[in-house]
Amino acid sequence: MELPVFLAVLAAAAMHAGWNVLIKLELDRFLALLLIQAFMGGAGLLMLLAFPLPSVASLPYAVTSGLLHLGYNLFLARSYRTGDLSQVYPIARGAAPLLTLAVTWGLMHEDISAMGGAGVAILVAGIWVISLIGRRGLRLDGLTLFFAIGTSVFIAAYTIIDGMGGRVSGQPSAYTGMVFIFDALFLSATALTLRGPGVFRQVAPYWKTGLLAALLSGAAYWIAIWAMTKAPIASVAALRETSILVVMLLSAKILNENVSLIRLGGALLIVAGAVLIRLA
Repeated sequence: MELPVFLAVLAAAAMHAGWNVLIKLELDRFLALLLIQAFMGGAGLLMLLAFPLPSVASLPYAVTSGLLHLGYNLFLARSYRTGDLSQVYPIARGAAPLLTLAVTWGLMHEDISAMGGAGVAILVAGIWVISLIGRRGLRLDGLTLFFAIGTSVFIAAYTIIDGMGGRVSGQPSAYTGMVFIFDALFLSATALTLRGPGVFRQVAPYWKTGLLAALLSGAAYWIAIWAMTKAPIASVAALRETSILVVMLLSAKILNENVSLIRLGGALLIVAGAVLIRLA
């Protein structure tokens, strides 16, 4: 991976961690995600105007991505409602490489190298270090763990879809804008169905926080899709998991969550395992 791409993905990882911290600060988690997606949908329209249109072949990828992101947002909001950021985030982000490897091995019959096997073992160990600590002293019940793992399923799925869609599109920036639009449309329709027409009045007072989080989230994923057209999808996805470390530090500093040395060690194990799996 070339140095500019490497540095860009690291920056994206930090931005991704930042917006996850922001949505824990004020609003109902679902409403916070709705506000972020609404701003990103507007940005998506501007991106389609600013860049050459993507190929028609990429449209099914963008629609599928929008549906997968809807599932991701719903599961993530539910996870954050009862779980600490420094617990939920590492599990949601760290489990995605494990699920991706399981699918490629089970359905595509790819061999697992010694490095890949070691990565699986280390990653799983990190997940259980964090989740078991959570069961003893923090609010990580079985249902929260289910939604955190479910979030990782959606992450693995939309990462693969958007990596492929960005390449097929011929215009990764415009493709990203299209994804943002579908994300906003699907989540807005869901919010109107679940919360009624007054839902947007509820989020309006928090527009400044929403705008900042949307800028971080949008820029992070824009970089990721662009990077996946310049480097292997697996390498970019692995590097993005360094956001776990940023979240662990921010959750301790800003949210005053309990991040013990054991939990930090678990996060490090998740990152190490994810990198090994992706490099295998």
